[in-house]
Formats: sequence, structure tokens, C-alpha cells
Amino acid sequence: MDVFPDFNGLGGIGDLKQVIGALLTITLIVAVLMLIVSAVVWAIASSNGNYNAAIKGRTGVLVALGAAVLAGAGVMWANWLIDLGRQL
Repeated sequence: MDVFPDFNGLGGIGDLKQVIGALLTITLIVAVLMLIVSAVVWAIASSNGNYNAAIKGRTGVLVALGAAVLAGAGVMWANWLIDLGRQL
């Protein structure tokens, strides 16, 4: 039995896919920019002995990495579910 979701069953599903793809792209771009800025702040603050700003920079790096991982994991999870639906 070949079970696959009918993506054309709802009107405007193509537009929804484009919006989700655009939001994912924006999320990844912002995460990378945040990672770069936070890493620079962390490096400069650490070299100048400003430990409060260094902690905030390190937190920014971890949050940016977490956001990028979650965005990528969401796509991977959705693709896994679609592939699982094909196997049922």
C-alpha cells in the first residue's frame, strides 16, 4: 500500500510551501549573522577583560547555534515523517 499525503488537496498549499521556505531561509540567515556578531563580541570582550559582555556573547553564540539546529531539525523531521508515510 502506497500512502502519501495529498499536498494538492488544499487550496494554496504551494503558496504555503513558499512561505515556509522563505521563513526558513530568513531564520538561517539571521542565525548565521547572530552567530558572527556574538562571536566577535565574545572575542573582543574576552580580550579586554569585560567578562559580563563575554558571557552575553557566549550566550548569543549558543542561542544562534540552537536556532540553526532547530530550524534544520524541523525540516529533517518533516521529511522523515513524509518518508515514513510512504512506507506505511
